[in-house]
Amino acid sequence: MAMFRLVVRRLLSSAPLLFLVSALTFVLVSLVPGDPARTIVGQHATVDQYRSVRAQLGLDDPLPVQYWDWLVRVFHGDLGASLFSGEEVTPMLNNRLPVSLSLVVAGTAVSGILGVALGLLSARRGGFLIRAVDLLSLFGLAVPAFWFALVLIAVGAVKLRWFPVTGYVPFADDPAEWGRSLVLPVLSLSLGAVAVIAKQTRDCVLDCFGRDFIRVMQANGFSRRSILYRHVLRNAAVPVVTVLGVVLVSLLAAAVFVETVFALPGLGSLTQQATVQHDIPVIQGAVLYITVLVVLVNLLVDVAYNRLDPRARAR
Repeated sequence: MAMFRLVVRRLLSSAPLLFLVSALTFVLVSLVPGDPARTIVGQHATVDQYRSVRAQLGLDDPLPVQYWDWLVRVFHGDLGASLFSGEEVTPMLNNRLPVSLSLVVAGTAVSGILGVALGLLSARRGGFLIRAVDLLSLFGLAVPAFWFALVLIAVGAVKLRWFPVTGYVPFADDPAEWGRSLVLPVLSLSLGAVAVIAKQTRDCVLDCFGRDFIRVMQANGFSRRSILYRHVLRNAAVPVVTVLGVVLVSLLAAAVFVETVFALPGLGSLTQQATVQHDIPVIQGAVLYITVLVVLVNLLVDVAYNRLDPRARAR
């Protein structure tokens, strides 16, 4: 029952966030240089043609009126249509959502597994591995994901020819090719995240080993392996899970560049293209989808935190 109340409370508190983000996005898009009506009719159209297109698109209405009309349609399940292709925004986003989810979820899983494993190894062995994790963290945070993606393409796709350069194969069509098409994008997306999670895991494990109850267990003859996997990891899991949530959200932002480099038909590349074209309905719909994903990620982190930390359940 307490978990149900937590979920309901978090969802209710997220409603103002969705409203605020959508309104802010609408204002910011309106300030971006460019005119979709002029792009549609071209530079050689007459003034009457230009004004007619602006009236059809509703661009002559005041900004609050445009936002209110969009908000009313959203509450009726309609995100509108693209100003350029005329395609409905909702099916367009739904078709691209699995690509972005595959990329981000796989990137988070790889980052979590490699980061936790590397952090545990450096905490147990110490010495050179501790310095190696610090160096990896510095390298991972300093190197942009798109640059690392270009390096992976040059080595893994062009030179070795192990993986495709660009493109995406749906899982339902060919699971093996689906995996191959995601290897390079996931690796380029995971470099910085692995470094952050490894450092966080190592620091948390070393901090737990320095606590009094661990010293008491060591004095009573408990093996280091038992202490590590039964007690230290459970205490270290809370901050690591929190970092995983932050990493997942950051990967949503980094996916924009990675999808562009690898020509993946995901939400990131669609948002980038719509921004260039000033396609307001597509931008609004994509931002709404991404905001909902962020809300769900934060909700999962809160649930996991509540399950792992007894003090949170007691509140």
